[in-house]
Amino acid sequence: MAAETMRAARFERADGRLTVERDVPVPRPGPSEVLVRVEACGICLSDVHMIDGSLPCPLERVTPGHEPAGTIAAVGSEVPYWRPGRRVVIAPGRSCGACPHCGDALACPAPQTMGQHWDGAWAEYVVVPYATLVNVPDGVPIEQAAICADAVATPYSALVDRGGLHPGETVGVWGVGGLGVHAVQIARLAGASLVVAVDTLDAACERALEAGADHAVNPATADVREEVLRLTGGDGLDLAAELSGAGRALEQTVACLGRYGRTVVIGMSREPVRLGENTIMFGYNNHAVLGHDGYTRRHLTQLMRLLAAGRLDLSRSVSGLLPLEDVGLGVERMRTKEGDPVRIVVTPQPTGGGAG
Repeated sequence: MAAETMRAARFERADGRLTVERDVPVPRPGPSEVLVRVEACGICLSDVHMIDGSLPCPLERVTPGHEPAGTIAAVGSEVPYWRPGRRVVIAPGRSCGACPHCGDALACPAPQTMGQHWDGAWAEYVVVPYATLVNVPDGVPIEQAAICADAVATPYSALVDRGGLHPGETVGVWGVGGLGVHAVQIARLAGASLVVAVDTLDAACERALEAGADHAVNPATADVREEVLRLTGGDGLDLAAELSGAGRALEQTVACLGRYGRTVVIGMSREPVRLGENTIMFGYNNHAVLGHDGYTRRHLTQLMRLLAAGRLDLSRSVSGLLPLEDVGLGVERMRTKEGDPVRIVVTPQPTGGGAG
């Protein structure tokens, strides 16, 4: 079993402070829960925005972190199959536990997220429901498995399932940050015939090309719609993914769609949804705009297989490994984009277990 206390990063909503405490009680798993020794956990921009107050935090005090992987340390009395010593990545969502739809993660109207609604994984240990676990195959670095738990799985489910991407279709990706760079890779992996990346930062455009985009367009220096139409022979895009959260970008995606084209909205902000296209043309073109959030455990399982088979390469996605004591520095690097990071990963174990 784990020790009685552990180190954990604690966020105080009242004053916005994030501090690492050394005497936090190690949580104990309930009958259908597991205790995971956290070896790696990504720093997501939603963590950053919760800390800076631009996204709401439901709790007065919480341990953030929702991109975790590690090793099972203990299991509850009713947990099947899973045993201590297994390497796992954790899907960070659970149903609310108080509605008639609970038990179906997709039907629950008030799903909860680790690190927001309950204590997350910027800590040495975390307790989670056993149904959220996915095996990490031998040979898959633990830090790459960890970032799949949002930075990769969210755009993967958005493109492949919600967006219904089919082989041979043309795809545009708006916003090539921590999720967008993986959307580029996933579009190629799923058989897109053309991948166009759009970002206002030249460094992000370069990153998109390195990740496999066929073309990258900066709206500050080019007419995006004109360029997309040129690249598609006047047809427009079959599928656009909006990951920046900017209202102007969403309008741009719709303007670049071909007939029966659809936009899937992944980026989040408080901006209202405005499309720009008039309803006559929106209907005539059979356009669709689809909201999207999260993924299922099945998506995470598929990603582990793709990583293990070498079909998906995330070696350039981990921009740095930091000990738990430096999590605040990692948050600041993600906020300021210092060094143009994709994902910074916290390694909570004193011996640097996140190196995988």
